Amino acid sequence: MKIASYQHLGRHSYGIVTPDGFIDLGMRLGDRWPSLKALLAGNALPHAQALAQLSADVSFDDVVFLPVISQPEKILCVGMNYAEKRREFDQHDPAPTLFVRFPDSQTGHNQPVMKPHYSSEFDYEGELAVIIGQGGEQITRDQALKHVAGYSCYMDGSARDWQHTWFTAGKNWPQTGAFGPWMTTADAIPDPHQLAIRTWLNGRMVQEDNTASMIHSVAELIEYISTFTRLNPGDVIITGSPGGVGKKRNPPLFMHEGDHIEVEIEGIGHLSNVIVEAPAPAVLSERPLAAVSH
Repeated sequence: MKIASYQHLGRHSYGIVTPDGFIDLGMRLGDRWPSLKALLAGNALPHAQALAQLSADVSFDDVVFLPVISQPEKILCVGMNYAEKRREFDQHDPAPTLFVRFPDSQTGHNQPVMKPHYSSEFDYEGELAVIIGQGGEQITRDQALKHVAGYSCYMDGSARDWQHTWFTAGKNWPQTGAFGPWMTTADAIPDPHQLAIRTWLNGRMVQEDNTASMIHSVAELIEYISTFTRLNPGDVIITGSPGGVGKKRNPPLFMHEGDHIEVEIEGIGHLSNVIVEAPAPAVLSERPLAAVSH
């Protein structure tokens, strides 16, 4: 089952994806579970599954896609989690590299991704997103996948010239992280480590790998993260990008206004966005604390 979050006729809703559109769960279940995050928190995916054979209520053309989880409590991102990416950045630390995104840095499928005005090194990173369904802490590795509600695609746009020895400033500009088009439930993905993952920039394939190449598995990441913070329904773990990023190409390859960026993960979905330039500040000044490239 695939479930998308969207705006329809001015209201936020969510629905099951069918060949003809969406079975509108916001309309049918919204009194109890008004969002996908609320559905997960209520352990109510079976209630959605019971409606999966109905006809579509809403056509694809009548919605504006939202991030799969619009307001997660946590977005935890994993860096340097593919072998080729580690080689590109000469990374040797065996521990997971973690940083955070804020919810307002996200955008949905088919919506603009904004290149930060103060960045000239806006890079692409196609990634597998893990959406937590059952909360918990101190989750053991052998139980970890039971806590996963589903998976999605993520384009973790990175302002490389704002990444210092930490990542926060390079990862949290508005509308730089595209999340979608929908969540594919975990029962449809028996092994999240046997999935082809590809990124295209303007029709050119720039990243291609398989999730089998992850250094730290989804289960390992859940075990590690839940050791120091509780995971809650709707939390998102972005599991890292394969090699091929623009920063390490010769010459470098960055995203600019009008570019088309796509991320596809086998069995999960195809995320598509166009890059727009963020509006210039009302009062232009020198770039504050000129960033150091990472």
